[in-house]
Amino acid sequence: MGQAIEAVYEKGAFRPLSSEDLRLAEGQRVRLIVEESLKEDDNPLSLAAKVYEGLSDQEIDEIEKIALDRSHFFRDRTLS
Repeated sequence: MGQAIEAVYEKGAFRPLSSEDLRLAEGQRVRLIVEESLKEDDNPLSLAAKVYEGLSDQEIDEIEKIALDRSHFFRDRTLS
Protein backbone atom coordinates (compact mmCIF):
# COMPACT_ATOMS: atom_id res chain seq x y z
CA MET A 1 0.00 0.00 0.00
CA GLY A 2 1.39 3.42 -0.94
CA GLN A 3 1.40 6.66 0.97
CA ALA A 4 2.38 10.19 0.04
CA ILE A 5 3.94 12.26 2.79
CA GLU A 6 5.75 15.58 2.93
CA ALA A 7 9.28 15.40 4.33
CA VAL A 8 12.39 17.51 4.74
CA TYR A 9 15.90 16.26 3.98
CA GLU A 10 18.15 17.14 6.93
CA LYS A 11 21.56 15.83 7.98
CA GLY A 12 21.43 12.95 5.48
CA ALA A 13 17.96 11.70 6.44
CA PHE A 14 14.35 12.38 5.51
CA ARG A 15 12.22 13.74 8.34
CA PRO A 16 8.43 13.60 7.87
CA LEU A 17 6.73 16.94 8.44
CA SER A 18 3.89 15.12 10.16
CA SER A 19 4.08 11.61 11.54
CA GLU A 20 0.37 11.49 12.47
CA ASP A 21 -0.66 9.88 9.20
CA LEU A 22 2.44 7.74 8.82
CA ARG A 23 1.38 4.10 9.04
CA LEU A 24 4.71 2.30 9.34
CA ALA A 25 6.12 -0.14 11.84
CA GLU A 26 9.43 0.78 13.46
CA GLY A 27 12.25 -0.57 11.27
CA GLN A 28 9.96 -1.21 8.28
CA ARG A 29 11.70 -0.93 4.92
CA VAL A 30 10.20 1.46 2.37
CA ARG A 31 11.01 2.71 -1.12
CA LEU A 32 11.20 6.49 -1.54
CA ILE A 33 10.51 8.35 -4.77
CA VAL A 34 11.76 11.89 -4.25
CA GLU A 35 9.94 14.78 -5.91
CA GLU A 36 10.56 18.41 -5.08
CA SER A 37 7.45 19.91 -3.60
CA LEU A 38 6.21 23.42 -4.23
CA LYS A 39 7.95 26.14 -2.34
CA GLU A 40 5.80 27.78 0.28
CA ASP A 41 5.68 31.00 -1.77
CA ASP A 42 4.57 29.14 -4.95
CA ASN A 43 0.83 29.30 -4.50
CA PRO A 44 -1.49 28.46 -7.41
CA LEU A 45 -2.12 32.13 -8.25
CA SER A 46 1.56 32.99 -8.56
CA LEU A 47 2.12 29.86 -10.65
CA ALA A 48 -0.79 30.80 -12.93
CA ALA A 49 0.71 34.26 -13.40
CA LYS A 50 3.85 32.63 -14.85
CA VAL A 51 1.94 30.82 -17.62
CA TYR A 52 2.45 33.65 -20.10
CA GLU A 53 6.01 34.43 -19.01
CA GLY A 54 8.25 35.07 -22.00
CA LEU A 55 5.40 35.38 -24.53
CA SER A 56 4.70 38.47 -26.59
CA ASP A 57 1.42 40.38 -26.26
CA GLN A 58 0.42 39.03 -29.68
CA GLU A 59 1.03 35.41 -28.59
CA ILE A 60 -0.95 35.94 -25.38
CA ASP A 61 -3.85 37.49 -27.31
CA GLU A 62 -3.88 34.53 -29.72
CA ILE A 63 -3.91 31.98 -26.89
CA GLU A 64 -6.71 33.77 -25.06
CA LYS A 65 -8.75 34.11 -28.26
CA ILE A 66 -8.54 30.34 -28.78
CA ALA A 67 -9.39 29.64 -25.13
CA LEU A 68 -12.44 31.91 -25.20
CA ASP A 69 -13.81 30.64 -28.53
CA ARG A 70 -16.78 28.46 -27.56
CA SER A 71 -17.82 27.65 -31.12
CA HIS A 72 -15.93 24.35 -31.06
CA PHE A 73 -17.15 23.12 -27.66
CA PHE A 74 -20.53 21.81 -28.73
CA ARG A 75 -20.53 21.28 -32.48
CA ASP A 76 -23.87 19.39 -32.45
CA ARG A 77 -25.69 21.99 -30.37
CA THR A 78 -26.68 25.52 -31.12
CA LEU A 79 -25.64 28.16 -28.64
CA SER A 80 -28.41 30.25 -27.17
